[in-house]
Amino acid sequence: MASVSAQTDLRQAINAISDVIQNRPLPLREFDQIYMKAGDMVLQTMIIAQRFAKRDLVFIGDGDSISLCLAYAMHRGVIEEGPNKILVLDFDERMVNAIERFADKERISDKISARLYNCIDPLPDDLLGEFSAFYTNPPWGASNLGESVNVFAERGMEACGPDAVGVVVIADDPNVDWSKRVLFEVQKFAQEQQFFVQEMQPMLHAYHLDDAPDLKSCNLFFRSHPDRKITTRSYELHGKRLESFYGRNQPLRVKYVREKVRVDYGKAPSETYVLDPLEGANGS
Repeated sequence: MASVSAQTDLRQAINAISDVIQNRPLPLREFDQIYMKAGDMVLQTMIIAQRFAKRDLVFIGDGDSISLCLAYAMHRGVIEEGPNKILVLDFDERMVNAIERFADKERISDKISARLYNCIDPLPDDLLGEFSAFYTNPPWGASNLGESVNVFAERGMEACGPDAVGVVVIADDPNVDWSKRVLFEVQKFAQEQQFFVQEMQPMLHAYHLDDAPDLKSCNLFFRSHPDRKITTRSYELHGKRLESFYGRNQPLRVKYVREKVRVDYGKAPSETYVLDPLEGANGS
């Protein structure tokens, strides 16, 4: 397992990831947006920077904001190298705009960008085969035998050209049977797409998950077969692949999550707090 090197200032790394956490929007549990804990985000950033260094990396969804952690950590000198460029595709406009705002503010738009995209749609033609690595931490597929995981992974694979690598962040718990079934199905699906498992880092990440606080995820790394045929045409999802996408009886019905723009973005919304004045503060 990769670890923070002796040359890395751990405090600087944590502070950088803290800036990213402060920037990202609150999670929407109904869409399986469950955020990784901060310490594991630091570790994940170091691992992915090392594994995907010098590659063009596409994220299929990124609620955790690992993409921004990578770009920002490189910019701040926390890590010496990482991906050449990063594109985030997400159906949540809040995520897309948060990345774009942060990248503009920190002058890292040359390293990272984001586009609004829902995996129900065909992958845009201009993205097919354009990347050399993909990353996804999708809905974990407890209620659909991993089909939601396969959908996100497939979009990442479609975006990759020859000699591609990728990682799927997926539930991993030896005491939870559905996680074992999903791991099996995802590895089988990847082989059908001419990708093979290169490495698995088990039970690596913890999450802010109220109903299963001990459930962890692994890094499942894939590499493409040398004779893999590059995707030239993507397609729209349909039928059973949409069922129970975000949990039992929760099919994929939402196209985009739209952001309500506020002039005080970055501050606590006024409807979330009330101020009690000091006695006599108004001269009474």
